[in-house]
Amino acid sequence: MKPKLHIVIWILTVLMLAAAILPSAVLFWRGDPFGFVYCIPEALIAIVSAIMLLYARSNQIRFVAKLDEDCAHTERSAIRHLPMGFCVLNDMGIVVQCNEHFRSEIMEGADMFGRNLYDLILFNPTAAEQEVSWQQHTYRVHALPYEEGENKLAAFLWTDVTEQENLRQEYENTRPCVMLIVVDNYEDLIQTAKESERLQAGVAIEKLMEDFISQTNGILRRLKNDRFIAVIEEQYVQQLIAGKFKLLDDARNIHVNERNCVTFSIGVGHGAASLQESDAYAAQSLDMALGRGGDQAAVKTENGFRFFGGVSKGIEKKSRAKTRIVAGAIQELIQDSRQVYLMGHRFGDLDSVGGCCGLAGAIRMMDVPVYVVVDPQKNLSGQLIDLVDFEVGSDLFLTPEEALDSLTNDTLLIIVDTHNKDILESMELYKAAKRLVVIDHHRKTVNFVDNAVVFHHEPYASSACEMITELIQYFKLNETVDSVYADCLLAGITLDTKNFVMRTGVRTFEAAAYLRKIGADTVRVKNLFSGTIEAYRSRTDIVGSAEFHGCHAVAVVPPDTPDIRLVAPQAADELLSISGISAAYVIYSVNKVVNISARSFGTVNVQVIMEQLGGGGHQSMAATQIPNSTVIEAKNRLLNVLSELST
Repeated sequence: MKPKLHIVIWILTVLMLAAAILPSAVLFWRGDPFGFVYCIPEALIAIVSAIMLLYARSNQIRFVAKLDEDCAHTERSAIRHLPMGFCVLNDMGIVVQCNEHFRSEIMEGADMFGRNLYDLILFNPTAAEQEVSWQQHTYRVHALPYEEGENKLAAFLWTDVTEQENLRQEYENTRPCVMLIVVDNYEDLIQTAKESERLQAGVAIEKLMEDFISQTNGILRRLKNDRFIAVIEEQYVQQLIAGKFKLLDDARNIHVNERNCVTFSIGVGHGAASLQESDAYAAQSLDMALGRGGDQAAVKTENGFRFFGGVSKGIEKKSRAKTRIVAGAIQELIQDSRQVYLMGHRFGDLDSVGGCCGLAGAIRMMDVPVYVVVDPQKNLSGQLIDLVDFEVGSDLFLTPEEALDSLTNDTLLIIVDTHNKDILESMELYKAAKRLVVIDHHRKTVNFVDNAVVFHHEPYASSACEMITELIQYFKLNETVDSVYADCLLAGITLDTKNFVMRTGVRTFEAAAYLRKIGADTVRVKNLFSGTIEAYRSRTDIVGSAEFHGCHAVAVVPPDTPDIRLVAPQAADELLSISGISAAYVIYSVNKVVNISARSFGTVNVQVIMEQLGGGGHQSMAATQIPNSTVIEAKNRLLNVLSELST
């Protein structure tokens, strides 16, 4: 009953008494001597009513107090016998109250009153809900904070979810994953092998795959001579990842003959919602592994792909069947187009711009208008552009802005020497083009051009110019291309092979021989590599300032160095001529973006190192760009990566 109720009772009592006395007083005033006698019963009734109301109020207060006491007792009893843990902590983590379940089940009978819980269990006291691991159990902890004045308390409810967590973990561990395994270049490996060597290699591969699948509870089937499919559980995929796919190392121990060994490319369909999706993921991963040169495993993740292996060089395919088919498809696209644009990567080098010019010479013989899109200021091929301008006229080159203005739906855009969207000469031109062709030799990256009609990608080729030279040989032309275009293609091959030293195969020399046959001038090509005396001095200073970390050489370029984009890669190449150096890194900054040029002889995979810094490239030639950084910060990051690889 509310405190003001007794006032209301007294007012009602007074009113009842007044109502009883007033009529009697009137009668007495009019001369009736017994007027007051009539009000006695009514007054008694009013007094008795007031007494009863007051007594009822008193009983009600007692009832409410008793009910409140019973509720508090019930609440304490319920908390004490609650089938889940309950504890109250102060702001220091001291246990000020806990129930029996928390003491006996969670804390295994230990008396926790007055003890600091934070010293025993690591959890976040400010989180509304969290999962906590303790004594081989998993608990879901709900926090109920309470604050009044200076008292800051928090109640925690502990629900044992160990069984649910074990079921969830078992479900995740037993989810099936599809693995596609391909023996790299199997046909070429056994083409010249003896029959006994073929059988021996086949048996060794079969045994290796059987030993691998026997360590899991999965299944393995051979689809072709060089292709396997395996379905294994997620837990074994995690073991493969933890072991960095030792299967790749075991495969390299199988030799077909004295010089050639077996390598695998593996695609893993990891984290898919269904078997069908896992198979699609595995196919994408295998495509990435093959596109990066093989001898590696690719695992698809939420953020892209993870790569393992890739320590051996890509195996050159001797068959040109694919090149012949691609050449026919590209020529058909060219002849169906109103005009053709050729575009490379930003700061185009001799391989990028030279490949565009060489392909342009062949397209001109098909009587289709063709233009090379290049920034006249931001490129590394000024001498080559001047040579082509002098020989065939200046109408071959367009700036990205001019090309974008004249682009139509019937224009074919051919991207040369890159497949990475982030480093295209003009992103606007790429987005506006409706028909695309990609010709590239770099190992495949995640952010690749995925909407090309023809994606001609051969990571084992020495250069884009080598690939274009092979395509030209299969084009149906009335006559051979002009010698100046042959010079452009030979210059690109010479640049990327470091004068036919790095990444050269049989097809590289065959392409160079064809170019020489149609009029390529080696002296004129050599002149395209000539530089100024200032550039030579800068290159010498960079080499002289290099620091050596084991077999790695690291040099920093001064910011005022002329032709810094051209000098830095040349300095990295020269550092490899120093005895004991297997990889070289030259760091320089341009427009607040730090660049790192990395070179090696192939024994060190600089592509993997640059990928950890956000870049990419080839096993022996890679680079990266680090925005919003300083040269010192980039150098420290590089040294950290090198130290991790050495451990």
